[in-house]
Amino acid sequence: MKLHDLRPNKGATHKRKRVGRGTGSGMGKTSGRGTKGQNSRSGGGVPATFEGGQLQLVKRLPKMRGFNNRFKVYYVPVNLERVSESFEGGAEVSPGTLYANGLLGKISDPVVLLGQGTVDKALHVKVHRASKSATEKIEAAGGSVEILPFEINKNLPRS
Repeated sequence: MKLHDLRPNKGATHKRKRVGRGTGSGMGKTSGRGTKGQNSRSGGGVPATFEGGQLQLVKRLPKMRGFNNRFKVYYVPVNLERVSESFEGGAEVSPGTLYANGLLGKISDPVVLLGQGTVDKALHVKVHRASKSATEKIEAAGGSVEILPFEINKNLPRS
């Protein structure tokens, strides 16, 4: 097979319809536009949203207000009381271990540690954000808090 042998599939192409070329062509005189009226004129026709003079649906609906910030980060909150219930003393608490214990829906979600509840054991916590009270309570119990880096929409192209 050579390049000049290539052809489109049967029925894939159609001949152009030449209108207004006499009555014998079947598309003469009014050229398939009917007689008179807005749609028969050159440049005529109505917008796709036209509803015969009735107020159009696009005008009846309320406008979308505001905007959604595509760079906003939605942190998943995890409280100290849930962490202290789920982990033993000296354990490492990270997004992976939170996910394994059912405290996190998706392992890729950024986590914020909040200070509700008490902690009485030393935990080594690695989260994307932590409140001041949560950090103080963990450090008072002999643990440590490490803040993980989190890049917003890292897959988006930067310009």
